[in-house]
Amino acid sequence: MLHFVPSYFELLLLIVPVFALIALGSGARLAGWLTTGADASLMKLVVNLLYPALIFRAVLGNPALADARNVFWPPLVGFGTMAGGIVASLWIGRWLGYSRGLGLRTFAFAVGIYNYGYIPIPLMQELWGQDSIGVLLVHNVGCEAAVWTVGVLVVSGVSLRQGWRKLISGPLIALMLAAAGNVVGLDQVMPEVADRVLAATGACAIPMGLILIGATLTEYLSKPSQLFSKHVTLAACALRLGVFPVIILGLAKVLPISVELKQVMVVHAAMPAGIVPILIAKHYGGQPLTAVQVVLGTTAVGVLVIPLWLKLGMGWVL
Repeated sequence: MLHFVPSYFELLLLIVPVFALIALGSGARLAGWLTTGADASLMKLVVNLLYPALIFRAVLGNPALADARNVFWPPLVGFGTMAGGIVASLWIGRWLGYSRGLGLRTFAFAVGIYNYGYIPIPLMQELWGQDSIGVLLVHNVGCEAAVWTVGVLVVSGVSLRQGWRKLISGPLIALMLAAAGNVVGLDQVMPEVADRVLAATGACAIPMGLILIGATLTEYLSKPSQLFSKHVTLAACALRLGVFPVIILGLAKVLPISVELKQVMVVHAAMPAGIVPILIAKHYGGQPLTAVQVVLGTTAVGVLVIPLWLKLGMGWVL
């Protein structure tokens, strides 16, 4: 159990470096140091090499994963909270007057997807140490399943079969290999030099990912008046940073889950919308501007609100 609850200011200091890296990515794009032509290759590097290295090292030999609850419950919770958020946002979006073709599906997808990787990972590591990352990454398997099945179905109408194909990726393969390595005790015999290479490679994943996020968002800054929509932004902030945190924290309080998974849920409850809906909306014929309004609005407000939810969640759930 957590023996202390950090102050609001201490929690704010933990998230400042995360948003600073996003700002640096935006600055690099504006300065012409990180061009749009480099985005695709750098993202492939992050997804197929850097992030899998981070996952493999975080899961292999992780003592928290010896608890069976940390193998069964995390993916189920990840899928349920994210898929439930998308479906609830779709229903609420209809109630608010959105319609198909005018942003309903993209609104539901963007609001339902919380940031489950690039912001939570450094936060978890700072608050509870490296071992907490393993449970987070297992949890994120369920999040990925929700994104590429329920999420893609909502935003585009593609088949379930097409969505599931997206799950076969470098991160999932790394997770499966690490889980198999835990069964055979690979961490006990792996050479130290291999561990150092994995550590150095994985350490690049989060900074590089955050810088790319900042660079990607910059293309929308040329028309700042479009970045805020009273109809979209306010509703997104109310749901993503108001209603959904209460539901997730309530589930964390009552579910028969481990302390490590409760920690994951406390962090995820505080998160703004994830950036992946912008990219998926572009690819699958959604409304990218709606996704941008959701992401930027919840992220801007999240800078101030995240520490509040973290403090509340730690005091109530842990």
